[in-house]
Formats: sequence, structure tokens, C-alpha cells
Amino acid sequence: MGLHPLEFSECYLDSPCFREKIKAHEAELDKTNRFIKELYKDGKNLISATKQLGMAQRKFAQCLGEFQFEYIGDAKTDDERCIDESLQEFSSFLKNLEDQRELMMRNITETLMKPLEKFRKDHLGIVRAERKKYEKETEKYYSSLEKLLNMSAKKKEPQLQEADVQVETMRQHFQEESLDYVCQLQEIQERKKFECVEPMLAFFQTVFTFYHQGFELAKDFDHYKQALQINIQNTRSRFEGTRSEVNGLMKRIQEAPQEYRQPSPISCEGYLYVQEKRPPPFPSSWVKRYCTFVKEQKILHMVTFDHRSGGRSGETESVTLRSCVRKTTDMLDRRFCLELDITDRPGTALTVQALSESDHRFWMLAMGGKEPIGHYLGRTYSKERGIDAQLDDVGLSFVKNSISAIESRGINDQGLYRVVGVSSKVQKLLSLMIDEKSNEVDLSTNEDWDVKTITSALKLYLRSLPEPLMTYGLYKEFISPAKGDSPESRIQAVHCLVHKLPEKNRQVLGLFMKHLANVAAHSKQNLMTVANLGVVFGPTLMRPQEDTVAAIMDLKFQNIVVEILIEHQEKIFTDAPEVCLLSSATATSVFSAPTRQSKKLNRQSRPLAVYNPQVMDIRTACDDSNLADGTSMGSNESVSSQSSSASASETTPPETAERLHLTAGISRASMAAVSWFSSTPDKEKPLESVPGKKAKAVYPCEAEHDSELSFQVGAIFYAVTQSREPGWLEGELEGKRGLIPENYVEML
Repeated sequence: MGLHPLEFSECYLDSPCFREKIKAHEAELDKTNRFIKELYKDGKNLISATKQLGMAQRKFAQCLGEFQFEYIGDAKTDDERCIDESLQEFSSFLKNLEDQRELMMRNITETLMKPLEKFRKDHLGIVRAERKKYEKETEKYYSSLEKLLNMSAKKKEPQLQEADVQVETMRQHFQEESLDYVCQLQEIQERKKFECVEPMLAFFQTVFTFYHQGFELAKDFDHYKQALQINIQNTRSRFEGTRSEVNGLMKRIQEAPQEYRQPSPISCEGYLYVQEKRPPPFPSSWVKRYCTFVKEQKILHMVTFDHRSGGRSGETESVTLRSCVRKTTDMLDRRFCLELDITDRPGTALTVQALSESDHRFWMLAMGGKEPIGHYLGRTYSKERGIDAQLDDVGLSFVKNSISAIESRGINDQGLYRVVGVSSKVQKLLSLMIDEKSNEVDLSTNEDWDVKTITSALKLYLRSLPEPLMTYGLYKEFISPAKGDSPESRIQAVHCLVHKLPEKNRQVLGLFMKHLANVAAHSKQNLMTVANLGVVFGPTLMRPQEDTVAAIMDLKFQNIVVEILIEHQEKIFTDAPEVCLLSSATATSVFSAPTRQSKKLNRQSRPLAVYNPQVMDIRTACDDSNLADGTSMGSNESVSSQSSSASASETTPPETAERLHLTAGISRASMAAVSWFSSTPDKEKPLESVPGKKAKAVYPCEAEHDSELSFQVGAIFYAVTQSREPGWLEGELEGKRGLIPENYVEML
């Protein structure tokens, strides 16, 4: 388990557990700050002490290899795994460089040193300053709160009201500061991954450019570099989406915090001041405790915690509640008090004090307290009535009508499903097709409704269903395989889960996935690749019931599930699933089943890469001219669902990274830089399955399985085709047909 998500609702409780989570995040940022400082220092050594370059490189490599990013949540995506492993990969390259070191460290200041130091000062420094401000506001608020609670109830009402207003203002300011600080903590935890890795990637490019030996290993690094660039771009794109969702949740909680503090049927929690009586002549004292009330057993758990001392100061005490009565100021010279009759101490009552009038009502409601004034303490809520979308025959007819119109009128429209229609027209169309039960309009021939209005109405219909198309009940089961390691096991698990959906849900989902597969097939024209469609429809087709930061962190896994459904829709929705082993006892073994990986070349036996800057200049110039002429880019294959396999085997077309930046609205200069990172020799492009092709071995290989071929350098393979195994080819050698690692041969 990595770092715990910091829920915005906890900012209002400010519990001990919440403070522990904040400390863990702060410790991780301190570790990152120390890491960047150390890296910066080592980089200067590399520049200023060329004679000591070998020793500096080893230390630098060790620093990279020992550091590992912490992540929020209980699992990482394939892209995040690749980013986490990238530091170890960089460390390995540096160790190989040590034997061939020369004067090649002239330009790393601009590519590595300044970006890292800028990130440390501009981002980590701001968070550190915000931390001091948060601690200061904590001290101010709780000090003022204690002064308020110690005020005599006999003071004049204007004085009491003025004190209440002052404390309430400070409370709101403290909670706003807490929300901002929590948001910044979580944002910097996600941001640091790509902010730290991207400068390092540029640094490595500089190192390889200055090497005059190592052309052969450059192919390996280029291959890894392309995959990592896509991993970073995917992670960055998910970060932008996640940040938007988190900010939205924070605003919703900020507008109505009490709605996120409903007393649950099981328990409620918060701070109470507990009166501790002492024998005469000593006066009684009031101790702040964090209390959790379990309704079923009527047990109140209390733990002493002082924010100013920074930690707990006592064991947890538990008492069983018999009854709760409001205590008036006539009986006790303090406001917001409750008298608890407990079974653990017969004849003894426990007096507690809430933090405010609303907090006092909250505890009264939770404990079933008796109120002298018999007014109703419950809450009433109003729910805005949205569009009455139902998964019925009318809805199915609308889905079919919309798909038919989109595929006949706008399948090649750029940004299909990303470009949204006018909200009023979208509402009007959906109301016409759903609310009024009027399905006589044929959208394929009716020009009154443009394509972007139809796509937006279809998305709105899916979002407006009482339950997501993939249901709340199966949400966690769908997310679980997306967090596994094996692409094959993911497909198998999703296949089984689809057939657990209700018949109507499966029918509509299958129809829609077939449509999205058709959209992705035209991605060269519409720019909507499988990965882009996953981002658009992940939160639409599946979502959890609870609205929390932890749920938002699973958005990236929702995208992966949708990508699997699109890529394998024909098999998933046509074929019956094989034996499904999805119980908790077998889920781990199923999701982590080993898969065949393409063979990796032995780096120790090969020199390291040289990157030709002239090639970069030529490609950049070509890319700029294409952009100026309006030339369309090639399609981008889905990289999210199988990027772990891609990083070891498949070669991505040069257009892939350019398209990622194109759809994200990055500048032309950024795209040219990505083109540099993505340039690949022609012989490394994915092979087409054309019978009769020949290939030549450029490295020797010894078979590890009966299905593989053994061969020496120069061996000629016939009838070479692409294998179903990622990263492998099939071919004939000396009358035997078998598997060949793709990165061991070149096509003739």
C-alpha cells in the first residue's frame, strides 16, 4: 500500500488519522527534495570534474537506482510502473557508460540541472511554505477555539455572538487553508513523477549524442525511450484529468461540507471536549478527545490528541452509552454540552462539549439524544431531477439511431466525441428522443442535428442512467484486473465480467463497443485512437457510487478497462467466456499470470548508443513542414492497456508521440521535440503479416522453449510473419517453423 489519499472531507474532521496521512505525504516530499538536491550536487560534479567522471557517474547511478516514487492508492498503471522503473533503467545505462567515458558533459546544465532545480524551488518550495502556513493556522484556530469554549455563558449575548463569529471566521479560514494544502500535497505527489523523469530523459539523450561508440545499443535505448515518452505522456494526460476531478470534488465539499459529514448508520466521529472531574479542592478539567461512536453497540471510543503537541497523548478509552441528554447552561456554565449516562460507571455521568451549535446537533442526532425543545433534528435534502434516462427499449433505440447517424455522417470528423455540442441543443435532442418517447426522428438523414450534438447527447444519455452501464456492483471487479500485470489475464477477466452484466446492459455495451472500435479504425482521420476513447468513456461507462479522492485515483484504470473492451470487443461480446476464476483466492494468480516476453539483448556484450543529431534535425524539419502544410498524422495505437508489453517488445510508429501532443494542444516546438524522441530506423517499424518475407539474424539466439528457433548471426528466415505473441515473429529455418524474437532480426 502506497500513500493514502487525502480526502477533502477529512479536512473538516481533522482527525488524528488524517494528520498521520499528512505527515506521510510531507515525509515523502522531504525525501524527494533531498533526492533532487543530491542529484543536483552530483550533476555539478559531473560537469566540473571530468577526471573524476567515472566515480561521479557511479554515485549518480546509485542515487537514481535507490530512489523509488511512492504512489497514491493500492496499484499502479503500466505507465506508472514503467516510469517508476525508469530510474533503475537509467542507472543501468550509466554503469555501462563508465567504461567509455569521454568529454561529453557540456550541455547537461540546461537539460537536467535547471529543470530539476526549478521544480524543487517552484513546486516543492511552495509546498514547504504552504506547510508552515498550515501549521500556523492550526495553532491560531485551536487556540481561539479553546478561548471561546472557556468563556462564561453568563456573559452578555452580544459578547458571545461576537466571539462566535470570530471563531467561525477563523474556522472557515483554517478549513480553506487545510483544503488548499491537501490539494497541493496530492498534486505535487503526482506531478513529481514526470517532472523529475523528463529532465533525466533529456540528460540521457545528451550523453548518448556525445558518444562516438555504441551505435548498436542506441537501437535498444531508442526503443525504450519511445515507450517511456508515451508512458510519461499518458501519465501526464491522466494527471490533468485526475486534477480536474479532484478540484471539482474539493469545490463540491467546500460548498456543502455538512453533506459529507452525514452520521452513518454504523458510526460517526469528531472532536469532543470531555470533562474530567477531580477531587476537591482541585477544579475539573476539560480534555480534547477524538471520539468515534459505534451506533450498533452504543460504544464511544475516545483518544486524547493535541494538535499543538503534534501527536497522541494517551490510550484509547471506550465506554458504553445508555442515554444522552442535552445539558443546558443553567446546569453548567459552558455551551454545547451533553450529559452521557454510561453503563460502565453506574451512577456516574460523563459530560462532553461539542465544538459548535451545528456540531452539537450532529452528536445529538447520532447518539439519539433528548432535546429540551422538541424540534426535528433530521436533515432534508433536495435532489435536482435530471433527464429521465432509462435502459429500456426507447433508450436502446436512441443508441442505435445515434450510432447509425454518427457512422454515416461523421465517422471521420476530427475530435469525434471530444468536441462537444451546445448544451441547450444537446438537452433538447435527448429530451426529444428519451423524455417524450419520440423515436420517429431518423438522425441519419435529419440535418437539423449536427454530429457533435448527437455524440454529446449519446454521452449525456449514458451518464444520466440511474446506474452506469457496467453497474456499481461490478465496478471493483472490473477495476481489479486492470491493476494486474498480465495483459492476457486482464482480457480474460474482463471477458468473464462482461458476461456477468445484466442482459440489457451487455447488449447495449456490446453495441457501443463495436461502434467505438469502428471509430478507432478511422483514427487517422478523426484522431480518436483507442487510448483517447478510453479517456473519454472510462468515467462514463463505469464509476463508483462514492465520490472520493480514492475513487478519482482509479480513473486511469477505468480507461484501461474501456480500452480492453474496444480492442477485443468481437471476442468478448461474441464468444462465451472460458472457465472464469475470479474469486478472491484465485484473482492474484490469474491477474499475475506470466506471459512470454520478447528477448532483451545483453547490454554487457554491446557498446552503448550514439544518437545522430543530424537525423533529429532532418526529422524535426520534416515534421514542421508537415504541420505547416496541414498534413494529417498517422494513427496512435492504444498504449495504456498493454504498455508493459510494448515497453519490452513492440515498436511504436514515430507519429504516435506527435499525435499525443497534437490532441493535447501542445505547441509545434513541443511536437518537434517529441518527434526527436520518437525517431526510429525504418527496419524497426512493425512488420506486416505478408507471406514470403525474408529476414536475416543480426544477433545469435538460443531457444528456451520448443516453440522457439535457435540460430546464429547471418541465418536467413523464410515465410516470416507477425506472431500473435507481442514482440515475436514466426518463420522457417532449415525446414522448421517457430518463433523468432523481433529485435534479433532485420527484414530483407
